[in-house]
Amino acid sequence: MQLAIEDEVDVVCDDPEIGELKVGDLAGIRVHKFRFSRQEYLIAYRAPKDDVPVEFLVIDFYQVGAHENFYAELKQYLRQEKSKGTSK
Repeated sequence: MQLAIEDEVDVVCDDPEIGELKVGDLAGIRVHKFRFSRQEYLIAYRAPKDDVPVEFLVIDFYQVGAHENFYAELKQYLRQEKSKGTSK
């Protein structure tokens, strides 16, 4: 499984716009879907916007997992991260 994830990370790095751009609570997050052992998995990440010039490509990967509860867990994680940022 680890090698499959690494391969899919390479796919995302080669084309950061490959994932579906989410809206609402997940605005700015992209989700790339892939299959491994007849199971669908998702990778959530945030890539730089096209209009922002970057010297180095930086992609923040948040979560990899099966579809079940994926979005609920991702939303919970992002809320926790946001609350950590505002409490500093």
